[in-house]
Amino acid sequence: MTTDTPLSDLRVVEMGQLLAGPFCGQLLGDFGAEVIKLEPPGGGDPMREWGREKPHGQSLWWPILARNKKSVTLNLRTPEGQALARRILAEADVLVENFRPGTLERWGLSPETLWADNPGLIITRVTGYGQSGPYAPRAGFGSIGEAMGGIRYVTGDPDKPPSRTGISLGDELAGMFAALGTLVALHARNRTGRGQIVDSALYEAVFAMMESLVPEWEIAGYQRERTGSVLPNVAPSNVYPTKDGPVLIAANRDTIWQRLAEVMGRPELAADERFATHGSRGANADELDEIIGAWTAGHDPEELLGTLHENGIPAGLTYRAKDMLSDPHYRAREAIIRMAHPEFGDFPMQNVVPKLSGTPGAVRSLGPALGQHNDEIYRGVLGLSEAEAARLAADGTI
Repeated sequence: MTTDTPLSDLRVVEMGQLLAGPFCGQLLGDFGAEVIKLEPPGGGDPMREWGREKPHGQSLWWPILARNKKSVTLNLRTPEGQALARRILAEADVLVENFRPGTLERWGLSPETLWADNPGLIITRVTGYGQSGPYAPRAGFGSIGEAMGGIRYVTGDPDKPPSRTGISLGDELAGMFAALGTLVALHARNRTGRGQIVDSALYEAVFAMMESLVPEWEIAGYQRERTGSVLPNVAPSNVYPTKDGPVLIAANRDTIWQRLAEVMGRPELAADERFATHGSRGANADELDEIIGAWTAGHDPEELLGTLHENGIPAGLTYRAKDMLSDPHYRAREAIIRMAHPEFGDFPMQNVVPKLSGTPGAVRSLGPALGQHNDEIYRGVLGLSEAEAARLAADGTI
């Protein structure tokens, strides 16, 4: 294990596949945890094959999601594989898994069994619906969690069906909350010495982000709907046209709106009863957006943004990947790092978030080859002989 990162004293065993559980493992690995990823022999995690673009026939997602991890092959569906898993987990601090509830129990790896070997083990379980409740046995994917959690209904334009964001938001939120819960459980273990279950459900991770949606309905009788690029009653805050593409402007606070009115050469608008207060601007948002849009349309976007920034008005472009790669702020904060990949060469990816001043995280390696660390774990950690390891490999256990 490394010793220069905040979680370097932790050993995490990742049994999850696809995205939600492995994203939790990625976050823990970013801050130094030794993450041992157990994968089925032969094929490994399906994420090795996922992604729209696959140069050299390989996923561009895998090197990021599996960064800082060690790949160990193990057939968890056989008694011998399950016995090996128990031995690995006896030496671990955390287990991350995202199988359907009951799967570990069927494999003889229930929490009670694992705690008998290792009372301090944190067992982080990521599923669609959680470990309890009538929906717990159902198969759950991120898209379903996004729909049940509420974000799909309010995403998109009002005249179109519910939309999705361009990323696997539900899975990643569940993974983030799983990582948070894992760290909280580890902190509690410092006092109690005991492990516990961290139960992260996809739909609940999404629902946790839904602000005041429920009391708005129950108390005020207001149903949030899709509103496209704006938030109801918050203005001006929208996407506005320029001579060359749209610019986002968020000037909904009174003082910022007053500055924007000055910059527009229309200071009288700030005192206009239609726009003078937060409430009045919200009620007349369409009219206000037309006025601002007519002004921005006559400007070059870079010149416009320079003026807005100089006057303390939040504004920006809608970035694509190429914009991120050329942006000086991204560069100054090292938001994008580059690692050497054996097939792709220079491989760019997002850096570790958040930044810690004293014990920062780091990307130490890209996603490993399948079974790359078998010898290190089976022979180095468990002490298997070369002959025993060879036998297990021959019969498909590892």
